[in-house]
Amino acid sequence: MVLIRIYGNNSDLLIDRKSEINNIRILNKAGYTHCIYATFNNGFAYEFLEGETLTTETVRDPKIYPLIAKRMAEMHDLKFENKSVLKEAFIWEKLKKFMQIMPKRFSDSLKQAKFEMLIPSYAILEKEYQMLKSTLSKVNSPVVFAHNDLLLGNVLYNSKQESVVFIDYEYTAFNYQAFDIANHFTEFAGFDEPDYSLYPSESFQKMWLKEYLQVYNMTTTVPENDIDKLYWQVTKFTPLPHFLWAIWALIQSEHSHIDFDFLTYASIRFNEYFKWKEEISKLKSNYDE
Repeated sequence: MVLIRIYGNNSDLLIDRKSEINNIRILNKAGYTHCIYATFNNGFAYEFLEGETLTTETVRDPKIYPLIAKRMAEMHDLKFENKSVLKEAFIWEKLKKFMQIMPKRFSDSLKQAKFEMLIPSYAILEKEYQMLKSTLSKVNSPVVFAHNDLLLGNVLYNSKQESVVFIDYEYTAFNYQAFDIANHFTEFAGFDEPDYSLYPSESFQKMWLKEYLQVYNMTTTVPENDIDKLYWQVTKFTPLPHFLWAIWALIQSEHSHIDFDFLTYASIRFNEYFKWKEEISKLKSNYDE
């Protein structure tokens, strides 16, 4: 079976389509995802992969979450034949671009009123961006080849083969290891009506991280200190995915033709951002910069 993807309205504002195609080809060659049969101006044809997307229940299933952790570790440890590949975290330039193109006001008066009521001012957001960049650049999280958008719908679980595969590589790029993991954990809440009470507990995260580190470090024995350090780094990065996808939702609220309240979704993600920012301010450990 062949599937066809047609790009969304003005989605090229958000996504580098050439990089997306290249990333899929790299990961297909490594045996991690589907192959592309053909490309055209506004989409591509690709291989059908059997499996079911995750739910808020299955993402924490003891049979499934270790598969996700291990597959992410394999992707993060991917070796590139081209040694000249620039391995810099893409997040700051991507976020800077998003902020440049995000709507500053809406022509629709009702939408503008909602925007002013729910969304922090651009001056505040610019200040938060600079703070995030200054703070998180010092965390020393390794830069890896990251998926960057591992929400529930982007993981397929094949129960027959007991395997998972990641899909939708629109935002795949080199990025901080801790961002990719933190972003996945924030997606445990679901998308349409996110329930952040479903955010994984510290004990669950540490079990997940142990599975991840066994593959990433190529060892069956992972020191507790390694798990604790990565947990600390992931926690420090947790506000950033909320900030990124809130800005993304603002852009979608102006350009997307999908019947979805992106403005309210942006507000929800900003609320989580500021909540986590407050939590992080209380975070103390031996790993502080």
